[in-house]
Amino acid sequence: MIDLDHQSLVAFAKSWGLFYLIALSAGVLVYTFWPANKARFARAKKSILLDKDDKPWR
Repeated sequence: MIDLDHQSLVAFAKSWGLFYLIALSAGVLVYTFWPANKARFARAKKSILLDKDDKPWR
């Protein structure tokens, strides 16, 4: 059986956590700048400014 102490687990979590966050960030950037999503993001940008329900509540 593998004997893991606290320092080994911390080192493992730090190194693989770093790789996980880098991969997640790269995935978000790829999704954001993917050409097929350009129209979706442009529509979302304009829909905030053209909201017809932007009135005081009664």
